Order: sequence, then structure tokens, then C-alpha cells
Amino acid sequence: MQDVNQISDAIASNLFRVRQSIADAARACTRSSDAIRLIAVSKGHPKEAIAAAMAAGQKDFGESTTQDALPKISQLANPSIDWHFIGHLQTNKARFIPGNFSWLHSLDSLELARKLSRRAAEQSATINILIEVNVSRDPKKHGLTPEALPDFIEKYLKENFPALPLRGLMTIGPHAAPEKEIRACFAGLRRLRDDYQRRFGLKNFTELSMGMSGDYIEAIQEGATMVRVGTAIFGERDYSK
Repeated sequence: MQDVNQISDAIASNLFRVRQSIADAARACTRSSDAIRLIAVSKGHPKEAIAAAMAAGQKDFGESTTQDALPKISQLANPSIDWHFIGHLQTNKARFIPGNFSWLHSLDSLELARKLSRRAAEQSATINILIEVNVSRDPKKHGLTPEALPDFIEKYLKENFPALPLRGLMTIGPHAAPEKEIRACFAGLRRLRDDYQRRFGLKNFTELSMGMSGDYIEAIQEGATMVRVGTAIFGERDYSK
């Protein structure tokens, strides 16, 4: 069994390799790596692993369940860290987001937005919002269809949620698909972002959260501003725990 120092060294080395590959991918498509935010997906990993990543300079972490995330956020309290909620959020868990997470990557209903807005107002908190879009139309995935997106944005803006600024879109690429299909999915999200940024005059609607450990290079090639990488940093999760 690895000791703490070995685990810390491995995570630091993994982070270095991922950052280098992000820089290489950005350079290859004449983008700046500074425009790409690495979200270290820490879901299912212990606080010690997250602390090791923090010690290696990582500032953004992604979690997908409130029950797993909240103890770690509390125990690793650090004002320089941004926590991102990246999983499907049930409306009855909305109360846990304001004050704990700076970003929500998975908004997919106005009911959820209303609950988040009320809770955020109570705590004088702001949550940066990404709308989840099911570009690949996978029935197993959450998110709005591309066709539903313009009506959703229009209604969202009319209801006016000042504590929930719209910052962009998120998608999950098709699983185990050819590169051409993966890139087509990510390019589709980019076009949606560009179209609705112009249509609704949303100057801060700039973010594209797309790409994970297996496809973040393709995501960067298609304009990702956030990549969500877990396994390549922390290794496989222990599902027995």
C-alpha cells in the first residue's frame, strides 16, 4: 500500500503531465493554455488526495454529489479554491450549493434555478451557471436538447436570477466513440454557445465545459474553456468504499 508521500508525489506528477498535455494541445491549435481551466474531478477521492493536489497548485475541484463533497469542502476550507458542482443536481439538494460551490455545471431546469436563486439570495451568494446540453442525445445522460436551449435561455433571462449569472454551456462527450464523433459533439456545443451569446447579447456567456480524462484533448481542439479531469490526476476510484 502506498504511503501518503508516494500518493502526493504521484498526484503532483499526474497534474504536471495533464497541464503539459493541455498546453501542448492548446499550442497545436493556436490557443493560449491560460484560456483553459483545469477542473480536477475529485469525486470519490479522499480529502488527502485533494490536499495533495492543492499542494501541487491546483485551484479548481469538481464534485458530483453533495453528500460526498460537503465534508471535504468543510475540512479543506481554503478561500483560494473554487469548487465546481458537475453532477446532476436534484432540486431537494439545491440548498447545499450556495456558499459551498462557485460554479454549477449542470443546470437543466427552471425549477432548479428558482430554488438555487432563493437559497443564494438568503446567503448573499453568487453561483456561476453553466447549462447542461445533451448534444449527443444520449438517453442515459441529463441535460437539455439543443432544440430546447433557446426557449430555456429566454425564459431564464425573463425570470431574472441576479445571483445566478449565465456563464456558458456544459456537455459530456459520447462514450467510447470515434474521434470524429467526439469532436462533432464538442463543436456542436461551441456553435450553440456562439449563437446564443450573440442572439441574447450575453457578453459573459463565454464558457464551454467539455472534455474529461479520455477526450479533453479533442475538447480543447474544439474550444473548451474548462476540462473536467479526474482519473488522469487521481487514478481510478475505489468503488468498494
